[in-house]
Amino acid sequence: MNYISVGKENSTNINLYYEDHGTGRPVVLIHGWPLSGASWEKQLPALLTAGYRVITYDRRGFGNSSRPATGYNYDTLTSDLNKLMTHLDLCDATLVGFSMGGGEVARYLGACGSKRVRSAVFMAAIPPFLLKSADNAEGVDGAVFDGIKQAIVADRPAFITAFLANFYNLDVLAGKRISDDDVRLSWQVAAGASPVGTLDCVTAWLTDFRKDLERINVPTLVVHGDADRILPLATTGGRISAHVKDSRLAVIAGGPHGLNWTHADEVNRELLAFLGKQA
Repeated sequence: MNYISVGKENSTNINLYYEDHGTGRPVVLIHGWPLSGASWEKQLPALLTAGYRVITYDRRGFGNSSRPATGYNYDTLTSDLNKLMTHLDLCDATLVGFSMGGGEVARYLGACGSKRVRSAVFMAAIPPFLLKSADNAEGVDGAVFDGIKQAIVADRPAFITAFLANFYNLDVLAGKRISDDDVRLSWQVAAGASPVGTLDCVTAWLTDFRKDLERINVPTLVVHGDADRILPLATTGGRISAHVKDSRLAVIAGGPHGLNWTHADEVNRELLAFLGKQA
């Protein structure tokens, strides 16, 4: 297994698990919460077949990476990504961030610039700013996130079950675009994540990415489902283009939050077409 050390916690190293497949221009896939890099299973073959080098990694606290008790904020998470990019000496890369992973893409380009990056993709992503405030009327009331944290503390496995029902819109798509076995796989990955990391990441969701987005100077694709119940289009993806000049919004009809699994064909077509334009 491939690991890179990104720091230490007391006597132990903090290691990120990553996979590096294929040849060609690199595409870095950054997963969402509370899953792992394995959630890109339906994109990996399509990208490899199209001739790209594909890198996936597990965010600290999730998947096969270390489970430290600290570092679940976007500055640290972006530093982790930067260390991976530097370790692999990636250049001319496309960063693809799903859900929470969209925050790493925004903060990386805002803080580190585009020296190593050719283009960016926000998929069902969390930017620009999720929290409702005086200058962000489109956001979500802070009490909602307090409720999520309370539910995680009270019964994390039960919360994951309820979360995945809305993640995949199971009342509509179960048995049609996603199987019970798929959902069980996601539950197992999520339940295996760090309880501390699972909880602390909820606070990170309230990060304001508007200034980061305004610094993006590479072609950008936004992919979002119009049936996303976790990060509704009007609150998130539909607003990114207002902050990123060279961007295009692709709306996936009927797509839930987990559209990269349930609507993989549609997502892959949009992703490959965008990457092809950057050739």
